[in-house]
Amino acid sequence: MSSPLSREDVAHLASLARISLSDAELDRLGAELPAILDHVAAVQGVVESAGADVAPMSHPVPITNVFRADEPSPGLSRDDALAGAPASEEDRFLVPKILGEEA
Repeated sequence: MSSPLSREDVAHLASLARISLSDAELDRLGAELPAILDHVAAVQGVVESAGADVAPMSHPVPITNVFRADEPSPGLSRDDALAGAPASEEDRFLVPKILGEEA
């Protein structure tokens, strides 16, 4: 594992990323960032050793759309829709008022 980064290095990285960090966060990240960088280097090493015959991928298995086709179908009639409503009036849903008399 690499040695911890200085507070100045972490503050510089935070300013480049436009992230505001507290003093405690600067100290904590100074110790954590080298481990993160070591993991990134390990992944990069695997990518480089894979060779040109291995294509980069974002998922280990192919992803397919699992949604059904968007096809029109008949909807409910007005009477069927209102039959499931707790209250209706003049062929419309009746809901409690939530605003004043502003109409």
